[in-house]
Amino acid sequence: MNESFIAIDWGSTNLRAWIYKQGLCMDSLNSESGVTRLQGQTPQQVFARLMQPWFQDYGELPTLMAGMVGSNAGWQAAPYLPCPVSLGEIAHHLTAVHSPNMPDIRIIPGLCIDRPDNSNVMRGEETQLIGAHKIHASSRYVMPGTHSKWVHLSGDCVDDFRTVITGELHYLLLQHGLIGVGIGEQLVSPEAFREGMETGFNDANILCCLFETRAAHLLGRRDKNTVSDWLSGVLIGNEVAQMQQDYALSSHDDITLIGSQKLTERYAQALAFAGINYQTLEGDVAFQAGIRSVANVLGY
Repeated sequence: MNESFIAIDWGSTNLRAWIYKQGLCMDSLNSESGVTRLQGQTPQQVFARLMQPWFQDYGELPTLMAGMVGSNAGWQAAPYLPCPVSLGEIAHHLTAVHSPNMPDIRIIPGLCIDRPDNSNVMRGEETQLIGAHKIHASSRYVMPGTHSKWVHLSGDCVDDFRTVITGELHYLLLQHGLIGVGIGEQLVSPEAFREGMETGFNDANILCCLFETRAAHLLGRRDKNTVSDWLSGVLIGNEVAQMQQDYALSSHDDITLIGSQKLTERYAQALAFAGINYQTLEGDVAFQAGIRSVANVLGY
């Protein structure tokens, strides 16, 4: 085992990759060639184009991938692992990619829950969970994003998770709904976010709150240029309030926030307002730790 491999987080809209040689990260790249943005190329062609400079400099190293590349819209479908499942078990259920003239390529499976009271799936987040649990072992993880994940673990076993489409809803309401009409260029407003967050947390009737987002600026009670941050606060505040109730969360629970600083800061405000303790972990750090753990199991 010399820890020489390529790690790829290949999602719907973006591809991020890191190359390791003898345990050291030698280089990284970011591309907008997500699985929904291939522009007529196959995943194999995109992979070959992006990896060619690395192959020339470092040789054709084995490659581990995670994310939507393993969906039925990606390169090759990697079946979901049903929960409950141990994080350590994930590395033993990889899907090999069989393509001519390609190095050893394997895709990490996503996780699923298929119960009458909860139908859920994740791809890519499972790799972050593997890494996060090694860095900050918690019983609860919150992973903000377009589709936020709330995950419960017992030891290293993923028992349950829920998905909240807060990020997608924010985008749809602003870009395709009446709320976003006539609001002009949006400004960053921590004050508007906090006011919206407190409103969303305290008012269970989120549907009324959403319309009031528009009415407030029409009546001059709110600056139209801070509608985005106000709406973000309402949605995140309500998400945290509902998940606190669903999971009976208290200050005794150990929660780790995983994601970009911009998003985790907003969720941190809402968790603090709810009286819930938390710690934060950068999403890329968690992903790289997770995929390196899988590589170690494989003996790369």
